[in-house]
Amino acid sequence: MSTKKLLKTLTAVALAAATLVGAAACGEKTPQPQGAESSTQTPDITEAQEKAIRKSILDVLDASDNAKKPDGLSARVTGPAQQVRTSELSIAQATGSLDPKATIPKDIAQTIIPTQSGWPRSVFSITTTTKDQQSKRLLVMTQQGPRSNYKLWGVVRLFQGAKLPEFAIPSIGASLGSPDDSGLSMTPQQAVDEYADVLTHGQQSKFAARFSNDYFRQDLDKLSATVQQGMERNHGTQTQTFTPVKNEIAVMRSSEGGDLVVSQINSEWTRIAGEGRESQPASDAERALFGQGKATGTMKVTYVNVLAFYVPPAKSGKKVVAVGAERQPIKVEAL
Repeated sequence: MSTKKLLKTLTAVALAAATLVGAAACGEKTPQPQGAESSTQTPDITEAQEKAIRKSILDVLDASDNAKKPDGLSARVTGPAQQVRTSELSIAQATGSLDPKATIPKDIAQTIIPTQSGWPRSVFSITTTTKDQQSKRLLVMTQQGPRSNYKLWGVVRLFQGAKLPEFAIPSIGASLGSPDDSGLSMTPQQAVDEYADVLTHGQQSKFAARFSNDYFRQDLDKLSATVQQGMERNHGTQTQTFTPVKNEIAVMRSSEGGDLVVSQINSEWTRIAGEGRESQPASDAERALFGQGKATGTMKVTYVNVLAFYVPPAKSGKKVVAVGAERQPIKVEAL
């Protein structure tokens, strides 16, 4: 395969994978809130306050999107959400437009408000589909202290047909979980750590059988297989390694006993062209981030992956399943 054809193949499959991760529409099954009480406490935040918080966050995002600059994001955006949006805006500066997957609808289908009065604490809200029928977004908004603004910490595009657990109505409130919650098929942190191993090693991972199959893994497998075919023709190689980011995790307990977990898992995709060839960016997003960099035989791309899981109760006998994901390149280097 010629270098030109290989680059076209890499670009096509990378763009296809980015589309597939969020390829969900009105067929999604967002659960309806349940009336069963989850705690003796009552929530300190009302639905009206959640709406005001979310509007303040989206106003900051809109201002940055319109300017195509990340200036001011830190006032209302943090964690992986800030890393992802900063990258998206950098790419928009180079391409002239923001990727449609960055869209966050103004309206929500459901909000999950915690009963905890202490800090830090999080609110989970699920948006409607976008106007062009992209998937619903799961928003995680966090507050670090009583005098701190709520900030958007994570955004996950839910998979088509994803079945989320049920939660108490906002006026009753749900209970925040923790990375070491017990009574589940595994702790939330264990689910994140083991899933990262499955992403790195595929079916060779000793944890593979503990997780249901999902769109994110399917897309990565297809992308890796297609790229590998091109690499082998030129005696090149590629590797992807996935690493959980310490303390970047949010957990909400459901009415049915399981946990909805959102966590950041970073990855590095290293591609070696082989046979004296140059390794080039594999998508428009990578190309925009690479800019005027000088290509060499090896390229390393760092991605931020934000994953949402459902960790079921231990007694259910069910596997952990990923219900949504966001994947964004944030750094492209020639080594």
